[in-house]
Amino acid sequence: MQFTKLHTTRLVLTLVTQKVLDYVYAQYTDAQLMEFFGLASEALEQERYKHTNGLCTFNKTILYFTLTDKNTGKVIGYCGYHTWYTDHNRAEIFYGLHNDAYKQQGIITEALNTIIPYGFNEMKLHRIEAMTATYNIASNKTLTKFGFIQEGVLREHYLVDGVMEDSLMFSLLKHEYTL
Repeated sequence: MQFTKLHTTRLVLTLVTQKVLDYVYAQYTDAQLMEFFGLASEALEQERYKHTNGLCTFNKTILYFTLTDKNTGKVIGYCGYHTWYTDHNRAEIFYGLHNDAYKQQGIITEALNTIIPYGFNEMKLHRIEAMTATYNIASNKTLTKFGFIQEGVLREHYLVDGVMEDSLMFSLLKHEYTL
Protein backbone atom coordinates (compact mmCIF):
# COMPACT_ATOMS: atom_id res chain seq x y z
CA MET A 1 0.00 0.00 0.00
CA GLN A 2 1.22 3.48 -0.79
CA PHE A 3 0.77 5.96 2.07
CA THR A 4 -0.08 9.63 1.58
CA LYS A 5 2.74 11.69 3.06
CA LEU A 6 3.21 15.41 3.54
CA HIS A 7 6.66 16.86 4.14
CA THR A 8 7.89 19.79 6.18
CA THR A 9 11.44 20.83 6.96
CA ARG A 10 11.85 18.37 9.85
CA LEU A 11 8.79 16.12 9.60
CA VAL A 12 7.06 13.53 7.49
CA LEU A 13 3.31 13.48 8.11
CA THR A 14 1.71 10.15 7.21
CA LEU A 15 -2.05 10.18 6.65
CA VAL A 16 -3.98 7.63 8.71
CA THR A 17 -7.44 6.77 7.40
CA GLN A 18 -9.71 3.76 7.89
CA LYS A 19 -8.19 2.18 4.76
CA VAL A 20 -4.66 2.64 6.17
CA LEU A 21 -5.73 1.15 9.50
CA ASP A 22 -7.34 -1.85 7.80
CA TYR A 23 -4.11 -2.47 5.92
CA VAL A 24 -1.65 -2.08 8.80
CA TYR A 25 -3.72 -4.18 11.21
CA ALA A 26 -3.97 -6.95 8.62
CA GLN A 27 -0.30 -6.85 7.60
CA TYR A 28 1.80 -5.63 10.56
CA THR A 29 2.98 -7.39 13.70
CA ASP A 30 2.42 -5.72 17.08
CA ALA A 31 6.04 -4.51 17.02
CA GLN A 32 5.51 -2.98 13.56
CA LEU A 33 2.26 -1.38 14.69
CA MET A 34 3.96 0.20 17.70
CA GLU A 35 6.66 1.58 15.39
CA PHE A 36 4.08 2.82 12.84
CA PHE A 37 2.12 4.70 15.52
CA GLY A 38 5.16 5.59 17.67
CA LEU A 39 3.52 4.03 20.72
CA ALA A 40 4.44 1.89 23.67
CA SER A 41 2.71 -1.49 23.94
CA GLU A 42 0.14 -0.31 26.50
CA ALA A 43 -1.06 2.46 24.16
CA LEU A 44 -1.48 0.04 21.26
CA GLU A 45 -4.78 -1.22 22.68
CA GLN A 46 -6.31 2.24 22.38
CA GLU A 47 -5.27 2.33 18.72
CA ARG A 48 -6.82 -1.12 18.23
CA TYR A 49 -10.04 0.24 19.70
CA LYS A 50 -10.08 3.04 17.09
CA HIS A 51 -9.65 0.48 14.35
CA THR A 52 -12.20 -1.97 15.70
CA ASN A 53 -14.85 0.70 16.14
CA GLY A 54 -13.97 2.56 12.94
CA LEU A 55 -12.91 6.13 12.37
CA CYS A 56 -16.22 7.07 10.77
CA THR A 57 -19.77 7.30 12.04
CA PHE A 58 -22.80 9.01 10.53
CA ASN A 59 -21.80 12.52 9.44
CA LYS A 60 -18.56 12.42 11.52
CA THR A 61 -15.09 11.11 10.87
CA ILE A 62 -11.49 11.26 12.10
CA LEU A 63 -8.52 12.04 9.89
CA TYR A 64 -5.05 12.26 11.34
CA PHE A 65 -1.36 12.09 10.59
CA THR A 66 1.55 10.52 12.40
CA LEU A 67 4.53 12.87 12.79
CA THR A 68 7.88 11.30 11.95
CA ASP A 69 11.18 13.02 12.70
CA LYS A 70 13.11 13.06 9.40
CA ASN A 71 16.46 12.80 11.21
CA THR A 72 15.68 9.75 13.33
CA GLY A 73 12.86 8.10 11.36
CA LYS A 74 10.88 7.78 14.61
CA VAL A 75 7.23 8.64 14.99
CA ILE A 76 7.20 11.39 17.62
CA GLY A 77 3.59 12.55 17.61
CA TYR A 78 0.32 13.03 15.81
CA CYS A 79 -2.04 15.70 14.58
CA GLY A 80 -5.22 15.87 12.62
CA TYR A 81 -8.95 16.35 12.90
CA HIS A 82 -11.68 14.59 14.81
CA THR A 83 -15.37 15.30 15.13
CA TRP A 84 -15.26 16.22 11.44
CA TYR A 85 -18.84 17.05 10.57
CA THR A 86 -18.73 16.58 6.82
CA ASP A 87 -22.20 18.07 6.28
CA HIS A 88 -21.23 21.24 8.14
CA ASN A 89 -17.62 21.67 6.93
CA ARG A 90 -16.17 21.87 10.42
CA ALA A 91 -13.82 19.76 12.50
CA GLU A 92 -11.85 19.89 15.73
CA ILE A 93 -8.08 19.95 15.38
CA PHE A 94 -5.90 17.91 17.73
CA TYR A 95 -2.19 17.38 18.16
CA GLY A 96 0.34 15.96 20.57
CA LEU A 97 3.84 14.66 21.05
CA HIS A 98 4.69 11.25 22.48
CA ASN A 99 7.63 12.50 24.52
CA ASP A 100 8.29 15.70 26.47
CA ALA A 101 11.80 15.83 24.96
CA TYR A 102 10.25 17.07 21.70
CA LYS A 103 8.26 19.89 23.29
CA GLN A 104 9.14 23.58 22.89
CA GLN A 105 11.01 22.94 19.64
CA GLY A 106 8.32 24.28 17.30
CA ILE A 107 7.36 20.81 16.08
CA ILE A 108 3.61 21.29 16.54
CA THR A 109 3.83 24.73 14.93
CA GLU A 110 5.62 23.17 11.96
CA ALA A 111 2.98 20.46 11.66
CA LEU A 112 0.09 22.92 11.97
CA ASN A 113 1.57 25.02 9.16
CA THR A 114 0.73 22.04 6.95
CA ILE A 115 -2.36 20.64 8.69
CA ILE A 116 -4.40 23.84 8.86
CA PRO A 117 -4.18 24.52 5.09
CA TYR A 118 -4.87 20.82 4.50
CA GLY A 119 -8.09 21.17 6.47
CA PHE A 120 -9.26 24.23 4.59
CA ASN A 121 -8.13 23.12 1.12
CA GLU A 122 -8.33 19.32 1.00
CA MET A 123 -11.11 18.68 3.53
CA LYS A 124 -13.03 21.80 2.45
CA LEU A 125 -13.46 22.96 6.03
CA HIS A 126 -15.03 26.33 6.70
CA ARG A 127 -14.38 26.23 10.46
CA ILE A 128 -11.65 24.60 12.53
CA GLU A 129 -12.32 24.26 16.24
CA ALA A 130 -9.91 23.59 19.08
CA MET A 131 -10.48 22.90 22.75
CA THR A 132 -7.72 23.10 25.31
CA ALA A 133 -7.30 22.89 29.04
CA THR A 134 -7.34 26.30 30.68
CA TYR A 135 -3.85 25.65 32.05
CA ASN A 136 -2.33 24.51 28.74
CA ILE A 137 -0.57 27.81 28.09
CA ALA A 138 1.67 26.45 25.29
CA SER A 139 -1.27 25.14 23.28
CA ASN A 140 -3.33 28.26 23.85
CA LYS A 141 -0.42 30.42 22.59
CA THR A 142 0.06 28.17 19.57
CA LEU A 143 -3.57 28.46 18.58
CA THR A 144 -3.52 32.24 19.00
CA LYS A 145 -0.37 32.43 16.84
CA PHE A 146 -2.34 30.80 14.00
CA GLY A 147 -5.21 33.27 14.36
CA PHE A 148 -7.62 31.14 16.37
CA ILE A 149 -10.06 33.22 18.38
CA GLN A 150 -11.05 32.18 21.89
CA GLU A 151 -14.85 32.00 21.90
CA GLY A 152 -15.47 31.03 25.48
CA VAL A 153 -15.15 28.50 28.26
CA LEU A 154 -16.85 25.11 28.28
CA ARG A 155 -17.51 24.57 31.97
CA GLU A 156 -16.66 21.16 33.46
CA HIS A 157 -16.12 19.82 29.96
CA TYR A 158 -13.53 17.04 30.47
CA LEU A 159 -13.09 14.43 33.19
CA VAL A 160 -9.36 14.26 34.01
CA ASP A 161 -8.16 11.99 36.80
CA GLY A 162 -11.59 12.08 38.43
CA VAL A 163 -11.89 15.89 38.28
CA MET A 164 -14.15 17.82 35.91
CA GLU A 165 -12.09 20.49 34.13
CA ASP A 166 -13.06 23.49 32.04
CA SER A 167 -11.97 23.82 28.41
CA LEU A 168 -11.23 26.90 26.39
CA MET A 169 -13.03 26.92 23.03
CA PHE A 170 -11.17 28.36 20.02
CA SER A 171 -12.08 28.61 16.36
CA LEU A 172 -10.56 29.69 13.07
CA LEU A 173 -12.66 30.43 9.99
CA LYS A 174 -11.28 29.88 6.50
CA HIS A 175 -11.54 33.55 5.53
CA GLU A 176 -9.63 34.52 8.70
CA TYR A 177 -6.64 32.29 7.98
CA THR A 178 -3.72 34.29 6.59
CA LEU A 179 -0.50 32.40 7.43
